[in-house]
Amino acid sequence: MNTEAEIRIKGMQALIGALGLVDAERFMAATSRDRFNYTEWRRLGLPNIGLQELASAMASTWLRGFSAFFGIAQCRLGD
Repeated sequence: MNTEAEIRIKGMQALIGALGLVDAERFMAATSRDRFNYTEWRRLGLPNIGLQELASAMASTWLRGFSAFFGIAQCRLGD
């Protein structure tokens, strides 16, 4: 389990990786100004997929990274 500080660092790294430094900063500013409604943003801002589909996508993404890191040509769950 990650500490809160580790989660913050990894979150910022993910934002910067996805948006670039300037837009990551703009995102942080947008979420902290005024009366940001996280619940509404989460409802409207995230893809409308089910838990099983989300878990499958996460597993697939992890396996691609695992395979690439270890130089494995193909890796599937259960192998």
